[in-house]
Amino acid sequence: MGSGGGSLIPPVLQTARLRLRPFSAADAPAVQRLAGAREIADTTHQIPHPYADGLALAWIATHAQLHADDRALTLAIEVQEESRLCGAIGLRLAREDRHAELGYWIGVADWGRGFCTEAAAAVLDFGFGSLGLHRVYASYFARNPASGRVLQKLGMAHEGLLRGHVRKWGAFEDLVVRGILREEWRSRKSAG
Repeated sequence: MGSGGGSLIPPVLQTARLRLRPFSAADAPAVQRLAGAREIADTTHQIPHPYADGLALAWIATHAQLHADDRALTLAIEVQEESRLCGAIGLRLAREDRHAELGYWIGVADWGRGFCTEAAAAVLDFGFGSLGLHRVYASYFARNPASGRVLQKLGMAHEGLLRGHVRKWGAFEDLVVRGILREEWRSRKSAG
């Protein structure tokens, strides 16, 4: 994106406790088990419940081409110490506008451990640093304040509320939108 085209090899990002790496077919059973939890589906727009057999493998199979086309970057979140998959994080890229939408989920057993904030900070650094993004934004269900706290910790400003914007399980959901600009990210990095 920053250099005018996608790399065929997705990055591997390291944090203090996590390794963010491309998914492999071997991750499919763990993805199905983790993302298949009703609590995960309940707080995300596009993850279904029940999570059908074969769906994880089909999802993983889309990643390489989306990355090669510079349309998306999706990484597995792995607890380094245990080499254990605990979630997913990614950027949906809009090359022409130099912005991306951040998305993520963390397995229920790892909620409240700060993994999402840690992983998202690394992805923001990569997006603004290596990809040359101008803006990163994210949205979450208004009834999921934990996701909002993650974005707030990253310095993402409240940008608005999209009332009744999406349907989940037959009910209309309000989406809260938060975003951060490159200059704001840079200021936070230099102050930190």
